[in-house]
Amino acid sequence: MVGYLVLENGSVFSGERIGYKKDAICEIVFNTSMSGYMETLTDPSYVGQGVVFTYPLIGNYGVMKEDTESKRVWVEAVIVHELANYSSNFRKESNLNEFLVKNKIPGIQGVNTRTLTRILRNSGVMKGKITSNIKSIPTIIKEIKKYQAPDPVSMVTSKKIHTMGNGKYKIALCDFGVKGNIVRSILSRDTTLTFFPSNTTAETILSTKPDGIVLSNGPGDPKDNIIAIKTIRDLYETKIPILGICLGHQLLALAIGANTKKLKYGHRGPNHPVKNKETDRIYITSQNHGYYIDESTIDKKVATVTYRNVNDKTIEGLKYKNKKIVTVQFHPEACAGPQDTAYLFDDFFKIVKEATKHA
Repeated sequence: MVGYLVLENGSVFSGERIGYKKDAICEIVFNTSMSGYMETLTDPSYVGQGVVFTYPLIGNYGVMKEDTESKRVWVEAVIVHELANYSSNFRKESNLNEFLVKNKIPGIQGVNTRTLTRILRNSGVMKGKITSNIKSIPTIIKEIKKYQAPDPVSMVTSKKIHTMGNGKYKIALCDFGVKGNIVRSILSRDTTLTFFPSNTTAETILSTKPDGIVLSNGPGDPKDNIIAIKTIRDLYETKIPILGICLGHQLLALAIGANTKKLKYGHRGPNHPVKNKETDRIYITSQNHGYYIDESTIDKKVATVTYRNVNDKTIEGLKYKNKKIVTVQFHPEACAGPQDTAYLFDDFFKIVKEATKHA
């Protein structure tokens, strides 16, 4: 079946429908991963987005439940140059097209993804529609521009407070759409991990007497999370160690009075170089975000920049003065991506252990 991707700027790409045969309107973003499509499809930070995979062949090693980052698929649509007809891997459970159909995710292949990515880089991320009917492009464009996505964090956060693990250290996780490998990375370090929905008050979180707090990754515009920002502002005033990752990094900055802005086309992929300002060492990191912290709005008496993006010089990490708080924009847990910065979890737990020793 012939399919089309129509962008809100009027660009039209034709191809072949894959996955579930339904129309979809969403924000169109691109991901530069060569592999790791299972992790991308199930990453809660992609909720409401149609992902363009820049690597030309996707699906060649099939589908494995073990590689998922949550219990369901969150992307709204998939756009590829070529979907592998045959997948080969000793771990394979099914193929990607079957997986998309089963999870009711529409897609399109045969698209010139290089040209599409250049449009998104030059013009910026924009909304689009996957459809098989383009009889009236002006009508479709009006429909696309009128579309408003629902509150993304409310869709992906935990619905109730719950606990995993039975370790020595009590960690409170403010869940804004946490990835599975963040959970696994924390649980592997002798912890009892309590998940809190995004609208939980600081009073409720503190009532569990946590030894440390993790602010998770998540989707959307950080400024939309008014309740969470208030909660984090209150948590900031405590002496409890805090680790912020991706959206959590941005929310804490907003909580102390800094500002965030939207990137033109975002950072999405496992190959983003980040420089540690203290050691001058460069790490290759996995990233997935569309916003950044405006450095000019950070009070230098409150926080100092610890990591910086090598490509566009945006802030990739902050350390808060006179506080046991560190935050990073990238994903130290990766999945998909390199494990270069997984040591940040060890660094955080050193702070937690020291804090509990003197508590």
